[in-house]
Amino acid sequence: MDLTFLLETISEPWLLAFGGLVVGVLFGAFAQQSRFCLRAASLEFSRGTPNDRLPVWLLAFSAAVLVTQVLAAINEVQASEARQLASPQSLSGALLGGLMFGAGMVLARGCASRLLVLSATGNLRALLSGLVFAVIAQASLRGLFRPLREWLAGLWTTGDIGGNDLAAHLGLTSAMTIAFACLWLAAGLVFAWRARLKLWQAVAAVGAGLAIPLAWWFTSSMARQAFDPVQVEGVTFTGPSADTLMLLLSPPGNVLDFDIGLVPGVFLGSFLAALLTRELKLQGFEGGRSMARYLTGATLMGFGGMLAGGCAVGAGITGASIFAVTAWITLTAIWVSAGLTDRVLSGIETGRLQAAQ
Repeated sequence: MDLTFLLETISEPWLLAFGGLVVGVLFGAFAQQSRFCLRAASLEFSRGTPNDRLPVWLLAFSAAVLVTQVLAAINEVQASEARQLASPQSLSGALLGGLMFGAGMVLARGCASRLLVLSATGNLRALLSGLVFAVIAQASLRGLFRPLREWLAGLWTTGDIGGNDLAAHLGLTSAMTIAFACLWLAAGLVFAWRARLKLWQAVAAVGAGLAIPLAWWFTSSMARQAFDPVQVEGVTFTGPSADTLMLLLSPPGNVLDFDIGLVPGVFLGSFLAALLTRELKLQGFEGGRSMARYLTGATLMGFGGMLAGGCAVGAGITGASIFAVTAWITLTAIWVSAGLTDRVLSGIETGRLQAAQ
């Protein structure tokens, strides 16, 4: 699609921010309506009790991977120019960060994107946890925790294995990656049928997933047509959350770009969806122990997400959709860590109940 008219009408930074806002609104609205949540999906899987959240995640994931790969095959998405593939990435960071993020999202009862979506509906627990997540992410990117992050990230990098492109390592063609995505879609449809997932929830899950290739397509189009260099990117929340926080705290802060529009867009989309469906509801913490658990989880996610180079969406779906090795490592680590953390917490809770009897 030719963006010349828009580029002649709107300045490049504002157009990038507006594009991020549109993608964010769509993702926020569909994620809120579908109840998209990696934490809930991973716990259903680890407990062996698949319900509606696992098929929602599978449908969103498969839609993102499938459409991204189709767009890449017809040269509408320049995946090779994305940060995940164009520059060296951290394998050690993907593994360690993914493990930390998975534990953190179980403690905080939601990943970074889920906290943002919930905060827009009136969940004050998610709002405070999201703010702590953004603060720790910023401290890990440019502040107090930066030396530790850089040291851990430098232990093992994609330079040691010859790049971060999983498709290239495995010799996969576009037809193979598209077929692979279709298998995931089929699995999502089977689980959706077994869970008797409502049609609108399934449609919304696919809609949330399609926000990822939309972001890839828009930033790729901007990179081809804009005068100034534009980073080809998808949807992620760790870096954008930190950047948005700094923009609010110290204006003018960072220049306008896609990421700056994304986070407010998700918040707005979720709020509007909840408003239209009458799902706005104020919720707070249930006590000091609950608050400590949420904030500990947010801290682990903030550092872990920045160390891994992405969150449950940024690495787990966006990076996976272009077959970045580190993204698949992070995604696997998140699933494993979430399941183990849930078992540990269940054991602790059982012990408390027994002690109280």
